[in-house]
Amino acid sequence: MNELQYKKFKDININDPFFDSLKQSYSEFNHWFARKGEEFAYIFIPDGSNQIDGFLYLKSEPKLIHETTPHLIADGDHWLKVGTFKINAHGTKLGERFIKKIFDTAIALNIKDIYVTIFKEHNQLIQLFEKYGFKIEAEKTTNNGTELVLCRRISRLSTKVNDFLKDYPVIKFNFEDYAPKPYLLGIKPVWHTRLLPDSILKTEKASILQDISPTNSIHKVYLCSMRNVDSLHKGDILFIYRTTDEEGLARYRSVITSICVVEEYRNINTFENIDSFMKYCSPYSIFTEEELRDYWLRRKFIHIIRFSYNVALPRRVNRDSLINNAGLLESDYWGFMPLTESQANKIAELGGLNYECSDVYKTGIR
Repeated sequence: MNELQYKKFKDININDPFFDSLKQSYSEFNHWFARKGEEFAYIFIPDGSNQIDGFLYLKSEPKLIHETTPHLIADGDHWLKVGTFKINAHGTKLGERFIKKIFDTAIALNIKDIYVTIFKEHNQLIQLFEKYGFKIEAEKTTNNGTELVLCRRISRLSTKVNDFLKDYPVIKFNFEDYAPKPYLLGIKPVWHTRLLPDSILKTEKASILQDISPTNSIHKVYLCSMRNVDSLHKGDILFIYRTTDEEGLARYRSVITSICVVEEYRNINTFENIDSFMKYCSPYSIFTEEELRDYWLRRKFIHIIRFSYNVALPRRVNRDSLINNAGLLESDYWGFMPLTESQANKIAELGGLNYECSDVYKTGIR
């Protein structure tokens, strides 16, 4: 599978052609790479290839960064520095996958502030970071030239629902222009594992150190036929409910695994033709091209939800706990169910998330 590998520098081939541009941009690269021998980085090698297509190195740094102009002061106690971020783009979503890994690491380390340095000519890379809330705050000048310093301060939130991706992975209950509504969304196990690889059913806390699946991306597209799904709006919050995998054991085997945020709802009948439907769904869908074409022809699933995958709950919350501790009713329809803000808060608490106030989940940030 096309998984990210988490390897020591000394076990990564510095002579791979992938690193040639970095050697040209940074005169000290070879020495720096050798010095990092016992530290770890993520690399991506596509199936059927022996050459690197992506490299990501992250490190924790102190609250005050002196090497920039102006100096950087973290809102929290530390910075997470994106030390090296490079991908060979081939129309894949590898960049977004690396962005998710950066945020997952910040959450796991309880770091509120992230920064990355980028030469200004790398416009596409800058735009990728800006899409998820990074802003230019400083410059860094070395013998290699002057780089822009982009920062993401996770505790500083936008106010409009149209900018909610700039808050990723924070989940908000209030914007100036819309008050998102929380819902439970039931997904069968066969689809759940494909859709949310970080949220596979297991008893231990979800780990962010190893990449579980190539579908581990920020954005998702899901098709279903459940009633009332067409009430969804941009910014609404989805508590993903994995239905039971064993007949008769729903009370203990059905669990809330993840929290996601709606980007858009579409009805399949709003697409002019199969080509526009495929173009919309294919990049982020868990369904194969053959499955999507079949769904188009048969109109089996008319509701299409595009959403961001914000957080996998550290603790899965089963149906029994949802009924006894969060106040959900057993008699309700557990395919798609509106939740109260109180119920949503309680589920997040039961799931092991830390949140600072009733309207903002901090997804593990303290």
